[in-house]
Amino acid sequence: MLTRIDHPSDGAARPLLIAHGLFGSARNWGVIAKRLSDRGPVVAVDMRNHGDSPWTDSHGYDDLAADLAEVIEAMGAPMDVLGHSMGGKAAMVLALMQPSLLGKLVVADIAPMAYGHSQMQYIDAMRAVDLSGIERRSDGEALLAPHVADKGLRAFFLQSLDAAQKRWKLNLDVLAADMDRITGWPDTPGTFDGPALFLTGADSDYVPRSARDQVRAQFPDARFASIPGAGHWLHAEKPRDFEAAVRVFLDL
Repeated sequence: MLTRIDHPSDGAARPLLIAHGLFGSARNWGVIAKRLSDRGPVVAVDMRNHGDSPWTDSHGYDDLAADLAEVIEAMGAPMDVLGHSMGGKAAMVLALMQPSLLGKLVVADIAPMAYGHSQMQYIDAMRAVDLSGIERRSDGEALLAPHVADKGLRAFFLQSLDAAQKRWKLNLDVLAADMDRITGWPDTPGTFDGPALFLTGADSDYVPRSARDQVRAQFPDARFASIPGAGHWLHAEKPRDFEAAVRVFLDL
């Protein structure tokens, strides 16, 4: 079972499950989850090999979708599901494999396609940091800076640093071994006929307009929206706009 953070609610809306992206965690979604919990219960999970969830020797989308299905079945189906990037692909595979578990689907800045980029440079950066002398998470900032120039990305990665145990809360070895599967797409057959929102950052190139036909082929009730001034991490860059767009869609 994935480790999860529950945000209870007195609201009557269908419960919402949030699946984070690569190198993320449930805590990255704390503010948005708490705000959306005014309408109904929200559960954010640590995906396998991330955060406080178990480490495994496989990180394919069939695995990730099965993990999400286990959470939904434990809570009571159906649930609405929101997934960002890697979590969005896992949510799409779940919707295609077990559509009865979902009400509505929100996919944040990712498409059902393989990508040519790799995230190995960030795994190499985290591996290069000598954690033996750190006492607090902030100590990792100076150590990570020579390897990751972007301050925002450093802050994001450092949320997965367990300073007390002097370790990353990421299974870097398995994520590296399965990087092609993470950036790829498993060509899962089937369709999800329920409402689906594909929400992108206007400044991101992860979901080109040319991908829309591919999306509609498997998600025929897909709707598309973008958030101005946001890139791939749209929920962190424009949290209020992101929350508002998700809220409007879920409340339709």
